[in-house]
Amino acid sequence: MFVVKIGGNILDSPERLQAFLVDFAQLPGPKLLVHGGGKIASAFGQRLGITPRMVEGRRITDAETLELVTMVYGGLVNKQVVAKLQALGCNAIGLTGADANIIPAHLRPVRTIDYGFAGDVEGPETINVQALEAFFQVGLTPVVAPLTHDTQGSMLNTNADTIASVLATALAQNHSVQLIYCFEKKGVLQNAEDEDSVIPHINAEKYQALKEDGVVNAGMVPKLDNAFAALQQGVQAVQICDAAAIKQLVEGNNAGTLITFS
Repeated sequence: MFVVKIGGNILDSPERLQAFLVDFAQLPGPKLLVHGGGKIASAFGQRLGITPRMVEGRRITDAETLELVTMVYGGLVNKQVVAKLQALGCNAIGLTGADANIIPAHLRPVRTIDYGFAGDVEGPETINVQALEAFFQVGLTPVVAPLTHDTQGSMLNTNADTIASVLATALAQNHSVQLIYCFEKKGVLQNAEDEDSVIPHINAEKYQALKEDGVVNAGMVPKLDNAFAALQQGVQAVQICDAAAIKQLVEGNNAGTLITFS
């Protein structure tokens, strides 16, 4: 089973998104797609006079921003992706964490930073795997927006990389799962200015060194944190690559950055 997360500039580019979805639709067997959409939400927010606030790659979600991301992630982005997959013969169903109660979460506690209406998922054991399996059994491909719910009637903004990681680990109970993070870069870069400086392999020790040296920072930190969390909990492999490389990766060719413990 493939759990694929798509984000970054791919969602902003109709051409790149279409090319990715063509490849994704052709993946064999059951699959699940998680999408981001932060840049689109920021752009819409600015049109509405809502200035995005980010700390360490994560969005501060006040009440106004929660309304914004619910509309953009759960509505605009999610349904556009679903419609495009339907046109490609992939019978997709768009979901948030509230739908079928697939991802309950809790409000992130305030420590050094108040992230507002940000949701943290307890762990893979809280995921409604039974509902997801029911979708797979009838030939549906879930397309999941980065939104969860607090079981008390409120939506919560949740990092898409985290959602992909937790869903992958939950599904790993019953499947051999490969988690793939696709974005606009060829992988994790040694030099952000050099598109070809891909680091082919990162283990836990190297990750710490890359963070200390500042090579890995901002939004890449939660992505890699979630990659290692997935590996710890049963996911077979984690890859970070250019969305255009997903086909060659699935065919067994090297692409992007492979994440392992050792």
